[in-house]
Amino acid sequence: MGADRVKVSGSKRSGGRTRPPQSILARLAGGDRRSIGEADQVAAIVSREPTLFPELMAALWSEDLLVRMRAADAAEKVSRKNPELLASHKAELLGLMSATDQQELRWHLAAMVPRLALNAKDRQRAVACLKDYLNDRSSIVKTFALNGLADLARSDSALLSPVIELLRQAERTGTPAMKARSRRLLLNLERG
Repeated sequence: MGADRVKVSGSKRSGGRTRPPQSILARLAGGDRRSIGEADQVAAIVSREPTLFPELMAALWSEDLLVRMRAADAAEKVSRKNPELLASHKAELLGLMSATDQQELRWHLAAMVPRLALNAKDRQRAVACLKDYLNDRSSIVKTFALNGLADLARSDSALLSPVIELLRQAERTGTPAMKARSRRLLLNLERG
């Protein structure tokens, strides 16, 4: 970390002056779509300071597409270990899941939404979105959609048979990434 960098929490003295902490959103801006920028660092900061999670979630609606994609990346990483942080954002996540066409948001939402405690209506909505994602141009979105469907099927036995059939179809006709992921998911679902 360079000497001129500012930590997100606390403040840093520079030349006798105290600078305010840098916003986590500022750390997500800049560069181009080929880079995740400081998303990993932001995820680590928010993991240590979960009170920042609502700010990170709000960034999913940023006007800056780079901030949106990196916020989704960081939020997905934070929610792997702390899925309970997503609970108060369920309605917004389900709404965004059906509204966005940004591929980076879609693949991270496909991973996050199955971590929510979903009632039958919410689960049906999530499944419909994930099935729609299977028609996305992006192979990554399609692969994450398959994973999301398998995650939902693990907690709802009524989804198991239709999801297994979707995975078998993807194993036969999908992209190489979809075929590989489908094989792995099928092994896990058929064992469990």
